[in-house]
Amino acid sequence: MNKIAILLTLTIFFAVPGFAQKAATGTSDPSKGVRAAFDRLVDGIKQVDAEKVMSTYEKSDRLLIFNNNGTATIGWETVKSNVESSYAKVANVTLEITGLRVEMLGKTAAYVSCKWKQTQEYDGKVENSAGRMTLIYKLVGKDWKITHRHTSPDRPDAARPVFPSERID
Repeated sequence: MNKIAILLTLTIFFAVPGFAQKAATGTSDPSKGVRAAFDRLVDGIKQVDAEKVMSTYEKSDRLLIFNNNGTATIGWETVKSNVESSYAKVANVTLEITGLRVEMLGKTAAYVSCKWKQTQEYDGKVENSAGRMTLIYKLVGKDWKITHRHTSPDRPDAARPVFPSERID
């Protein structure tokens, strides 16, 4: 490559907004990386693969999960222990995702929201559940990792107190 070509390449690389990022990551759309991370999570759940599922979460004691049953789980090690314990009894998982939405909150943060419907065998018994989910992603090094997950059931327990403002009559 001659000196003019090298100079032209360097000028384009540093002068064109976003060109360096596109060249470095191979993509101009960071939401594709978030979507790929979400797809790995879904694949891990369907495959009942605890290691694959846990690889999608940030390995931090600040990891926060708001569970479908109203409880909270804090810390990667605790989440890992729960997933491994549960997955030992899980088989034949089907998971349907609809209404998937990926929203970038900047260059290093995003959220994913969707509806989900899951069927599985747990300890030999068929279970069905459905709800909504929001995941907060953060770019950690070169990988998009989940830092927070919030799930809620489609049909909450009827005994749960409902504020008048939440009622649909």
